[in-house]
Amino acid sequence: MNQLIVSTAPHVKTARTTKTIMLDVLIALAPATIAGCVLFGWQALVLILISLASAFLTEFVWYIIQNKVWQGGKEVVNAFFKQFDFTSLITGLLLALIIPANIDAWYMPLLGSIFAVGVVKMLFGGTGRNIMNPALMGRIFLFISFAAMTAYPDPNFGALFESNGSLMTGATSLTSGLAGEGTLSALDLLLGTGVAGCIGETCKIALLAGGVYLCVRGVIKWYLPLIYIAVTGLFAVALEGFDFTQFLPSILSGGLILGAIFMATDYVTTPKSKLGNIIYFVLLGLLTAGLRKATGIEVVSFCIVLMNLVVFLLDAAIKARPFGFHKEKKVKADTAKEGK
Repeated sequence: MNQLIVSTAPHVKTARTTKTIMLDVLIALAPATIAGCVLFGWQALVLILISLASAFLTEFVWYIIQNKVWQGGKEVVNAFFKQFDFTSLITGLLLALIIPANIDAWYMPLLGSIFAVGVVKMLFGGTGRNIMNPALMGRIFLFISFAAMTAYPDPNFGALFESNGSLMTGATSLTSGLAGEGTLSALDLLLGTGVAGCIGETCKIALLAGGVYLCVRGVIKWYLPLIYIAVTGLFAVALEGFDFTQFLPSILSGGLILGAIFMATDYVTTPKSKLGNIIYFVLLGLLTAGLRKATGIEVVSFCIVLMNLVVFLLDAAIKARPFGFHKEKKVKADTAKEGK
């Protein structure tokens, strides 16, 4: 063997490629993207386009500089488009969907995408080598840098049915609920009507439709986001003295469903084993509900990133079953049958 090629997992060949999987994710995000533009208008569309363009250009510039375009010229540019797998577009779109539709803060998707793709993804080696979710790290970067991340414009459609008081303008439904102030009905939270929040986290029906598509396509396991959402809701109920009226508001408010379906299930930043994933999502639900209660703000992005950092511990403690592995007893039983 003259050359040993080492690449990131998985190492099983299949007709499905990273590019086709990312296309499925883009399709799954389309309903939430459209709903966000309908609810928040042209401002949301502009911010989404800025984020997509910034993410794409960041990867493009990084690639051509890394591969010395001044020497390779057109060949380097062609090589970029040949290997382009849409992951930077996923990062840019997800980042846009988890920021407010505040057109005055147009610089946020620009800077956030550059940080997410350039620092969190490309600096660590590109696709499959980042240790944290790039879009979430981009959001955290913006959250700690700009006060505009807490300015939530009102949606174009008001609440259909308000309960327990009036809608608190400028605060998300989750923040208002945790503060014991006016909250929206479960129907409003499901449809996104009257919900002041980030662009893509308001209409839960659109997010669930995208999640169903990913499950049908086999991109994600249906039970993993369900575990995260259910554990978060049940632990929130327990923290409120087992008040089960808090279950639906806790799972339908904030960015829980968006994070559970599209970011917590990221292949790169989740454990490799089935048991490791179950433990990961249970802990993620407990952490989310606990920190929500302790801080009074939305913490889904912080919780997923924190859990990203312990994935290597779960992988070290729980070894993934090797591909093609069979238990010894089963092998012996099969051999005995063949002997007969």
